[in-house]
Amino acid sequence: MGRYRIHVTTGAWLFSGSFNRVQLWLVGERGEAELELQLRPARGQDLGPLQFVKLRKHHSLVDDAWFCDRITVQGPGALEEAAFPCYRWVQGKGVLTLPEGTARLAGENTLDKFQKHREKELKERQLIYCWDTWHEGLPLTMAVDSGKDLPPDMKFHSGKKLDYEWRVKTGALEVALKYVYNFLKSWDSLEDFDQIFWGLKSTLCGSPALEDDELFGYQFLNGTNPMMLRRSTSLPSRLVLPSGMEELRAQLEKELQNGSLFEADYILLDGIAANVIQGRKQYLAAPLVMLKMEPSGKLLPMVIQIQPPNASYPTPPLFLPSDPPLAWLLAKTWVRSSDLQIHQFQYHVLNTHMLAEVIAVATMRCLPGLHPVFKLLIPHTRYTMEVNAGLRGELNSESGIFSQAVSTGGGPHVHLLRRAMAKLTYRSLCPPEHLADRGLLGIPSTWKGSSPLLPGDDIVRGDPELQAWCREITEVGLCQAQDRGFPVSFQSRAQLCHFLTMCIFTCTAQHAAVNFSQHDWLFWVPNAPCTMRMPSPTTKEDVTMATLMGSLPDVWQSCLQMLFVRQVSRKQPDMVPLGYHTEEYFSGPEPKAVLRQFQADLDNLEREIMARNEQLDIPYEYLKPSCLENSITI
Repeated sequence: MGRYRIHVTTGAWLFSGSFNRVQLWLVGERGEAELELQLRPARGQDLGPLQFVKLRKHHSLVDDAWFCDRITVQGPGALEEAAFPCYRWVQGKGVLTLPEGTARLAGENTLDKFQKHREKELKERQLIYCWDTWHEGLPLTMAVDSGKDLPPDMKFHSGKKLDYEWRVKTGALEVALKYVYNFLKSWDSLEDFDQIFWGLKSTLCGSPALEDDELFGYQFLNGTNPMMLRRSTSLPSRLVLPSGMEELRAQLEKELQNGSLFEADYILLDGIAANVIQGRKQYLAAPLVMLKMEPSGKLLPMVIQIQPPNASYPTPPLFLPSDPPLAWLLAKTWVRSSDLQIHQFQYHVLNTHMLAEVIAVATMRCLPGLHPVFKLLIPHTRYTMEVNAGLRGELNSESGIFSQAVSTGGGPHVHLLRRAMAKLTYRSLCPPEHLADRGLLGIPSTWKGSSPLLPGDDIVRGDPELQAWCREITEVGLCQAQDRGFPVSFQSRAQLCHFLTMCIFTCTAQHAAVNFSQHDWLFWVPNAPCTMRMPSPTTKEDVTMATLMGSLPDVWQSCLQMLFVRQVSRKQPDMVPLGYHTEEYFSGPEPKAVLRQFQADLDNLEREIMARNEQLDIPYEYLKPSCLENSITI
């Protein structure tokens, strides 16, 4: 009888080990054997190729949970180790069965051990990972009241949890100190905001971002929310040009004919009732901005309409760069405040956080651990469920930052999210199609994903687990989104690759771009006011510095905005860059070769971006591969 060499790997963070005794079995094609002090199969027994490892943790008084990374076994005569990925907590009295890590699709033979294992695994998971309705008309969520109710494998690890709790406490202390220091003060000028501008600052934060028209326009392409801008194909119907503005019309028509006229329309906010904070009504607007692209590439605003036409104001005022400086500055401030509302709820909360949770829950409910798509996606779901559970708690809380500081918080955010959900299409989540629809760029063909790990067209069409996963996302998690272009089935490998690329892009690059850019552009409050405390102006001549300062968030609201921005946009201490996760869910040399090639491609892209940034006045860092989190972790 030959020897079996077994290597067990425990998680590397605090409290991942255990003092409890662990029982282990090896299961092969021709039998199984329990590991005691030595592995002793019955005399003459040959286990054959190993299929499973079984684990049971014993405890008497204290159930000391153990996080097992993976188990590898070198069998007699085997050229390579058999790997059994785990990456989960082992606790309780049950037996945990780990299949060998080679990716396998569902088989037709119901007597097959792997088929029975995957069916049992999905039944158990579907009892644990259940859907819930947070608000009607929005994507479904994981059915938990808070992060404490999540399965252990979806919770923050101890180091992440301790860091998060510490940051919350120190952030709250900083807000309190700032507020006490500025107690009973009010803003008299933009420079007054420097009084609460403590700690690490970005070179982009400050008044030039708002006062400089070039930087104002720059943010539509390279700021926190580059999703609003589109090339104009006609003058918007809501842009009512009164008599006396023939010169402006001629300028707009000229830019339109040259293909250099662009627009950003915040009509999604029209008619939404604003938040009431501490008994004081806040205000919202639905601005329209028309911009021109100069031959140098600079994007400059031409005209701002703060509110769309209505019965009270059939011809709302238009604000121009030639207007009195404070009037023009106030108009731009209204645009930036509206941009923050759309950015946070449509493009950040809905299009990344909530969509990623739908992907994560559907993956746990429909794809067993043996499926190649599960192995591909699971690293990109790390921490997302607990992050989102905390986010919902913050949005629901009457004392939370959104309710206390944001003009769409405290209830209006639900209406905004519902409107955004109605606009959410499959094409809007795929950059080539979305950019084409907005008329922004020629579309390269490099978006379409390809992976030798995925099966061919016939197998894709006939894979019941994969098809169930697709339906679970579109019909269940996204509430019958097939009428907005989301697939209900996969008919080809190329279609599957495209969908998976969207999933991974959403959980990594898209979230990184709209989240980690916030410190640069939202930390200095006047450049992106979380709320406006006065109605939008209906005339230009009456705008004074007092009007501008009275419209911007007060000291308390500004402190809360800065706290939120710093918390969510800081680099995480256990940050895992895209493609560099250490978990090895796949077995065999081919998946490792694919990952190495992906990492090499990312490194090449990093060098290209760095070389390009050296030629730019303002480097664009948010999509550098080394800056992209492998999942939504904050």
